[in-house]
Amino acid sequence: MIKYSLICKNCDLTFESWFSSSKEYEILKKKNFLNCHKCNSIKIEKNLMAPSLINTKSDKSLNNEIKKYKRIKKTISEYQKFIKNNFKYVGDKFAYEARSIHYNKKKKNKGIYGTASKQDLQELKEEGIDTQMIPWIESKDN
Repeated sequence: MIKYSLICKNCDLTFESWFSSSKEYEILKKKNFLNCHKCNSIKIEKNLMAPSLINTKSDKSLNNEIKKYKRIKKTISEYQKFIKNNFKYVGDKFAYEARSIHYNKKKKNKGIYGTASKQDLQELKEEGIDTQMIPWIESKDN
């Protein structure tokens, strides 16, 4: 298979098309089977086209990015495992539970984790209640 960049000499539209070989392109052109998608003209020619080169430098860069992503995902998963094992999950009642712990000094059990809106987190901060946000990856691996 070969891909050519083509140009319509009538309306200057450029487009790409695949052919099984360069010989097939020549046969189709000779029989006037190539036409413009825009103006339906048969005045189609090959256009200048940059060759596809294999770039090992970008492949290495991509591999490094994938490795970096996997390391970060592994670290986040380890944090999540630690949190699940050492903190109480309170779901969407996080803001309420955080205030209960902060204002009721007697209620000193293990830490909590859950979900809260940005507004809830801002209000907790304004009340002097320290919270932290961490990325949470939901997956079957966790």
